[in-house]
Amino acid sequence: MTKELISRINSIPPLSETFIKINNICNDPNGTIEELVKVVEEDPMLVANILKTVNSPLYGLKIEVFDIAQAVALLGILEIKILSTLFFIKKLLKIDIEPYKIEPEKFATISNMQGALVKYWTNDMQKDKRDILFAAALLQETGKVLIADIVVQNNETYKFQADLEAIVNVAEIEKIYVGATAGEVTAKIFEHWGFDKYFTNIIRYSDEPLKAKKDYKIFSIYLNIAKTVCAINAPISQRNITIALNHAKQFGFDVNKLNEAINLVKEKYQDKI
Repeated sequence: MTKELISRINSIPPLSETFIKINNICNDPNGTIEELVKVVEEDPMLVANILKTVNSPLYGLKIEVFDIAQAVALLGILEIKILSTLFFIKKLLKIDIEPYKIEPEKFATISNMQGALVKYWTNDMQKDKRDILFAAALLQETGKVLIADIVVQNNETYKFQADLEAIVNVAEIEKIYVGATAGEVTAKIFEHWGFDKYFTNIIRYSDEPLKAKKDYKIFSIYLNIAKTVCAINAPISQRNITIALNHAKQFGFDVNKLNEAINLVKEKYQDKI
């Protein structure tokens, strides 16, 4: 990781007071949905963002939700914590990832696709573990925002884009330009904000899961397969799906279950990418 990148991470301001309030309620065993709704309602943009996301293919609700209290009641405290985290990160980090040849809206869609894939794929997993994976899958590409910003500032956008076309492995290109993968950068940002160590570590090794320690290697592999299927430079392409299924088979996952999850993501997102 370059000194420039470390300096940029250390200069990122803390998350907002509203986020801290939401986080405290969500982490409090006695925290209530009513308390959470009150705090969320203090930020109209957060309300709009949660309602937009709740009504997206990520959740696939059968009815459209217009009321924030209803959204919080439907999704529960942990899901609202995840969506709030996503909102405040986007708000704090300027989302401009031109070097990756993708618009911010499509970048958000691909992050949602990775989250959705993990959600469908792990529907029989213990809920607390599934929730961690879902949150990590949604947020694991955050580091790309900072990498893109440094590439632009160094006037290397066109060179980066040319390498992106020539080299399939996006993480390899990121290492060339900033000395770290997006997973490593994301983990470093989350450490800066004081996120849980286990959570940051499963993201840290999401690009190179075989380097992860035994305690969190399996989750890093899940994340790696999700970002392979829904890669930023070729989401749900047949080539990437084949690679992901082969990796899943290699690590002893149920390939049929993964394939079912991939088909669900295709069905819900094909017309959005």
